[in-house]
Amino acid sequence: MGDQTAQDRSGYDLIGTYLKSLSSQPGVYRMLDAEGRVLYVGKARNLRARVSNYARPSGHSARIARMIEATRSMMFLTTRTETEALLLEQNLIKQLKPYFNVLLRDDKSFPNILVSKEHAFAQIKKHRGAKKEKGDYYGPFASAGAVNRTLNQLQKVFLLRSCTDSVFSSRTRPCLLFQIKRCAAPCVGYVNEADYGALVADAERFLQGRSTQVQSRLASDMAAASEAMEFERAAALRDRIKALTQIQQVQGINPRGVAEADIVALHMEGGQACVQVFFIRANQSWGNRDFYPKTGSGADAPEVLEAFLGQFYADKEPPRLILVSHRIENEDLMTELLSDRAGRKVEISMPQRGEKAELVENAARNARESLARRMSESAAQSKLLEGLADALGLETAPRRIEIYDNSHIMGTNAVGGMVVAGPEGFIKSQYRKFNIKGTDLTPGDDFGMMKEVLARRFQRLLKEDPDRESEAWPDLLLIDGGAGQVSAVQETLAELGVEDIVFVGVAKGVDRDAGKEEFHRPGKAPFALPHNSPVLYFIQRLRDEAHRWAIGAHRAKRAKSVGATPLDDVPGVGAARKRALLQHFGSAKAVSRAGLDDLKAVEGISEKMAQTVYDFFHSGR
Repeated sequence: MGDQTAQDRSGYDLIGTYLKSLSSQPGVYRMLDAEGRVLYVGKARNLRARVSNYARPSGHSARIARMIEATRSMMFLTTRTETEALLLEQNLIKQLKPYFNVLLRDDKSFPNILVSKEHAFAQIKKHRGAKKEKGDYYGPFASAGAVNRTLNQLQKVFLLRSCTDSVFSSRTRPCLLFQIKRCAAPCVGYVNEADYGALVADAERFLQGRSTQVQSRLASDMAAASEAMEFERAAALRDRIKALTQIQQVQGINPRGVAEADIVALHMEGGQACVQVFFIRANQSWGNRDFYPKTGSGADAPEVLEAFLGQFYADKEPPRLILVSHRIENEDLMTELLSDRAGRKVEISMPQRGEKAELVENAARNARESLARRMSESAAQSKLLEGLADALGLETAPRRIEIYDNSHIMGTNAVGGMVVAGPEGFIKSQYRKFNIKGTDLTPGDDFGMMKEVLARRFQRLLKEDPDRESEAWPDLLLIDGGAGQVSAVQETLAELGVEDIVFVGVAKGVDRDAGKEEFHRPGKAPFALPHNSPVLYFIQRLRDEAHRWAIGAHRAKRAKSVGATPLDDVPGVGAARKRALLQHFGSAKAVSRAGLDDLKAVEGISEKMAQTVYDFFHSGR
């Protein structure tokens, strides 16, 4: 790897000095500014040829010209193949986030439906993350909502259980899902293993795209039940057929000629981009999601779409076919890279006619409409931010607002919440929760909790970005509370040496009535905004979102503590052994009373582990 600098030169002249030492091998280059920050990461089939283009003083777009002008040094790394260069480029972009590169800012995983085979009576459920559990996975689905809708309908049609194995083993009578005809109640023997297995097989046929077989058999069963005058069974089958039809209607797009594909369509306007992705699996649409990649200060469509594909599939398995709205720059390299990741052939295609072209056009229309809505919302948001700056006496409109709130019940399960908002609305990927750890806090000490949350937040910022070069530093803090909370925040930030960030306490006013909020700032008298002020409504939305987030974090923590058992503290007992013990004995209390021989009889519990569990509950603890 070569690291060469020439601080006395810049731009075209500087870049030209590297040409003599560069080879014609494939590789990756980095362009850096005077502070050593990476401006751009690029790949090249031929490093010398690619860099020589930047040494020419003309023929560049405005974006590339700005990038060249800001360049003060370059770094190079050669690779064995062009595909390796593409892979290295994508990894460096994700790691360094250069200003002039296209960046995918939303990298959330996608949920699947799992038909779990850990138990004789298979469970159907939503799954996200690594596929470690035994069973069949179907997906990806575009959102949790898309999965939940499909799961609800599948329960109506196929009556599969969704309860956990421990709940299943502890039931003595059927649950509510059986009463509302969403489960066959295998837990209490209302359906035998063979008949339940047939239901599972039908559900999997549907998820594999063979729904017509399922539907025709249900129809013939309904007819037979009607002829036999089993009218209650016939009505139940009719309801299942109706639910199956509803799934197909909700999915909307059910292409006949495309069994498996991702539809990826790009629309660009006003320097912004929207990429719409539709998931087609088993000839069914499993939802769509829109993405708004950062365009690297003006990249064109082929570069934006190529960067999106490389980053989108960095941690997701690509399908056999990817239909795109635009040609990408290095289609052969991207195809090879994605095929390597999938372990099979992946095709990237831009269809011109037929059903595939219609699918792409539909996705492109969605991208166009989504971007128009976002730009409209962004314009409205910008006006609100400007109004907020005027109301609070800020010099400029804030680009990052952090809103804080605490939640607890009599001091227990205390959690602090932080939400983030900016010119494009709420930035949910930046939300954070803080489990209150302070052991010296009086239960219910809201001031102490806020001081702990702010201290932890800004200690981390000071450690990770002491020079404040990133966008992670806020311009404005909104605190749920009045003068006391503001004083606590002021004291905490002063101790950390952070004294130039504006913070405001938002307190409920007279009778704690929404609309009569008072705003507190250090050393200034409280003030209020007109009750019909759009800025007041905006602040209320910010505060309510922080409250919602903190309440949700608190409830999750409380639920976890309620569901905790003494087994959680037994050394060596993880999730699998805990599940085995609960399934065998029915409760943690029964485990604690079990004899050593009984513990040894549990599947997956060795003699040594049985002794550990026995000793834990019988050693005077």
